[in-house]
Amino acid sequence: MPESAFAQALSYQVSGNREAGRKAIAWAVGPATDLRQMALVFDWCQDLLSARERSVLIAAIDRRLEQTAGNDSIPAVRARVLAAVALFDDLPRTPNRELDRAVRDWWQGKMAPALNGGHSVVPREDAYALWELLHALRDNTNLDLRECCRKFFKEFPIEHLMSNYPAPFPGEDNDYRIGATAKPGEPDLDRAALSRAAELAMVAYDNNAEESQYLQGWLMHDNFMLRGAFGAPYEFLWANPYQPGLGFTLVPLIFHSETFGHLFVRSGWEDSADWFGYFDGVAQLFRGGRVLSVNLASPSRPLELASAVIAWGPAAANLRVVLDEDQEAVILVGLAPSRTFQVEVDDEEVFEQPSDPAGILVLDLPHGREVGVRVRPLGPVQ
Repeated sequence: MPESAFAQALSYQVSGNREAGRKAIAWAVGPATDLRQMALVFDWCQDLLSARERSVLIAAIDRRLEQTAGNDSIPAVRARVLAAVALFDDLPRTPNRELDRAVRDWWQGKMAPALNGGHSVVPREDAYALWELLHALRDNTNLDLRECCRKFFKEFPIEHLMSNYPAPFPGEDNDYRIGATAKPGEPDLDRAALSRAAELAMVAYDNNAEESQYLQGWLMHDNFMLRGAFGAPYEFLWANPYQPGLGFTLVPLIFHSETFGHLFVRSGWEDSADWFGYFDGVAQLFRGGRVLSVNLASPSRPLELASAVIAWGPAAANLRVVLDEDQEAVILVGLAPSRTFQVEVDDEEVFEQPSDPAGILVLDLPHGREVGVRVRPLGPVQ
């Protein structure tokens, strides 16, 4: 299996299969360098370790902690937190130092201020690593890192759901949801598996939250259950088929994060739906099973989706539009970021509205009749 030590240690922890546990230990005390898996083996196979193996593994984990100390990526910090938790009873000084570094220096000193300031510092592909870190800290220290970034953590589950392209991707063992990415080429199915694992871990972390229940409704489809050698251990670890969920089709078809300047719009919840995404400076349209890049600097007619009208380029400053009853808004993208705009709508009072950090403006306009819309920048948002 691609992560054999993780899978074997999990098997031993759940079933008591000593052979599986011994295989995990043999990997960990060998020339292993994956700190996360080393920590999980040490934690989950404690009672199978000989005195020599215990000593060797403690020294190896401690050494890797020091070797990776300068890496502040989410997966690297996650691995060090798991290692610190695993070593806490055997080598308390190092774990105390590492946990303090992760919570105070990394999270409270860097990540939380960045998130609260509207900086997108949690890449979509790092979502699973972040939630694994959250679980480890809360379950072992009662620290909930969400407390200082409440808005980000409330929005993120629905953003993660909405940032999947509509059409499923058929794999050998199961279907996959593919998350939005600017990288060309065939989908990375390991990344897709971790994306589902992240959603499962989000539900497990706070299963009473409304957004978690929508996410659970999204996850409860057997054809997406991870059955491959890489994904199956994650499905087994996190999935709870008895957890009730809400119908995900009740989630609004427009997701807009005003804090981070992310926009995801679907035309409906069918697999054949159109989808528009604007994230981290990238604009894409998913239509007919294909991802199409959108150049916001090029003139184009407004994009008509069943849920919204999206305009960019010259059309964003001066357009005529008819909103159907089912269309929720007119969305202007590619404007000057964090600017106040004067908006003039035919037969309506002139009003001012700020764009978000990515230059997105979501306008609630009259329905059922053609109106002209003119926007003019006034100045920076105060």
